[in-house]
Amino acid sequence: MLDKVYLENFESRITDELLRLCKQYSVLDGTLLATDDIDSRWNELAPEYMVDAVPNIADYPTVAIAWAGYLGMAVAHQWDADWSTHSKDEYKTYHGEQGFDDMDEHIVRDLIGFHLESKEAKNIEDMMRRLGETALTLIRRERIEPQSPMAFHVYSRVVKVMYKIGAAIELKRLGYKFEQVNLPNMTNPLAEC
Repeated sequence: MLDKVYLENFESRITDELLRLCKQYSVLDGTLLATDDIDSRWNELAPEYMVDAVPNIADYPTVAIAWAGYLGMAVAHQWDADWSTHSKDEYKTYHGEQGFDDMDEHIVRDLIGFHLESKEAKNIEDMMRRLGETALTLIRRERIEPQSPMAFHVYSRVVKVMYKIGAAIELKRLGYKFEQVNLPNMTNPLAEC
């Protein structure tokens, strides 16, 4: 039986660690920017992402993790550009010419719009690799039996976090931020009746 409390705690720890790293890269301020639209899109895309990524875990574990961050960036970019058009895009539209293998380049070049040799593209590549490597290190520290149901669930949590991190990075790049809203001091109007 799966330990859901353990999985929730693990997800929280990895989120905190990756946010800390994003703060060092100056791409996030320690806050996970999010929208319900983008978050719920993961639930639609995750099964197909997992079909692509899981076979790559043994030979390309960082890629199998990091590409979820690129996917989050693409979805956030499309959310900002024209969500009514892109909210139901098929998962395969995020693939490059070589399918899953060059998904990262396709997203950076064709969807977000950076030349692959640009400073921005190189920074994204470096950051996503570092985030993927850090996530992989955190998974390995858990000493979970490989190819076990728990290993699959831990991996699932990690790629979900990477997706959310990627989306937050793109939202921040596009100028979104959390702002505190101060509501006027309102008294209960019914109390005066």
